[in-house]
Amino acid sequence: MRRAFANVVLCACLSACASGAALKGGPDVKVVDASALPAPSRSDIVGENRAYLIGPFDKLSIDVFGVDELSEKKVQIDAGGDVSFPLVGTVKAAGKTPYELAKEIEDRLRTAFVRNPQVTVNLEETISQVVAVDGEVQEPGLYPVVGRMTLLRAVAKARGTTEFAKLDDVVIFRRVSGQQMAALYNLKRIRDGVYLDPEIFANDVVVVGNSRARRIFRDILQASPILSAPLVAILNNNN
Repeated sequence: MRRAFANVVLCACLSACASGAALKGGPDVKVVDASALPAPSRSDIVGENRAYLIGPFDKLSIDVFGVDELSEKKVQIDAGGDVSFPLVGTVKAAGKTPYELAKEIEDRLRTAFVRNPQVTVNLEETISQVVAVDGEVQEPGLYPVVGRMTLLRAVAKARGTTEFAKLDDVVIFRRVSGQQMAALYNLKRIRDGVYLDPEIFANDVVVVGNSRARRIFRDILQASPILSAPLVAILNNNN
């Protein structure tokens, strides 16, 4: 009886492991090869490849060198992407880099008779430029994209994968020029250095797949611990 039960369990695990990860497109999603997933345009993420672009609700620190009244000003971008600053008025900040915003504030301060203004804009907190990490990770959520972000870094931000993660079933969803796109990645191969670690951009969604075989394995162990050894071997060979 025990042997018959073991055979049924082994067949179930092999069946769960046999089907490889596949990605199907639809009317609104274009599936591309992992190596062919293009970077988004500036309008897609309100940002360039690596330079951070300010977005709504971001918090900034603005300093005007040598002018105490205009130094260490903490400001927040409003929902429309604007920010207000003394002697300057309202400035469109969304879509600009901190450097570009600083230059615009300098230009406006000159017209307000501030001699040779030197402005520095620093990012205090970002809310608009984030990546969503979901699925079989320890802490799914939204994580800020500042500087260069990669798939491994995004997963690490989410405290890594869970025991049920299917590492060859990791999907990145991205909107490029208005087209929703998706590509499939093998996280294990990337960790092993077989493939390059792809870059992640603001507004991307990363979904780590679920391994049915590992969940079956967990359930079997709870029901019959004596079967753990052969099942471990099968799972290690197929995941």
